[in-house]
Amino acid sequence: MGSSASRTKGVGWRLLWYPIAVLALPVLWHVLKKRGPYPYTADALITFPFFVDIMGNVLNLYDTIDWWDDVNHFANWLFLSLGFGVLLLRTRFEPIALFGFVLAFGASLAIVWELGEYLTFIRTNEEEFATAYTDTLGDLTFDLVGSLIAATITFYVARRRGRENTT
Repeated sequence: MGSSASRTKGVGWRLLWYPIAVLALPVLWHVLKKRGPYPYTADALITFPFFVDIMGNVLNLYDTIDWWDDVNHFANWLFLSLGFGVLLLRTRFEPIALFGFVLAFGASLAIVWELGEYLTFIRTNEEEFATAYTDTLGDLTFDLVGSLIAATITFYVARRRGRENTT
């Protein structure tokens, strides 16, 4: 593996979608004219995984470090889902609902990501296609575990916040 083709997996799509993903929160915040301080922590948590993925590709870490893809999926979904959780902590939903929303967000995003990988570079590349099923199952597992941990953190922060507000 290590070829330039494998280092540029879906790079065109990344160039299109990553800026949209990174700018979504600031644009929505401006358009919806949200009150209160801008959620910088959530923005950083949501933006960081896109930077990590790009740098992993630029530095060819996906093809030179065997475990990079697995750790990257786990950590990036932890950060993305936690960013979403930080946004949801501004709402009045019950902690268990926040847990469910964060987990659903992470799991749904993982499925969309894997479908995107399939459509952009797996289905037309025999080398990728040969291992795609196993890789996809592993990626989804790490994504789900990262999302589950983020949902759990969000749940406990919301629950603690609720207790502090009642005392």
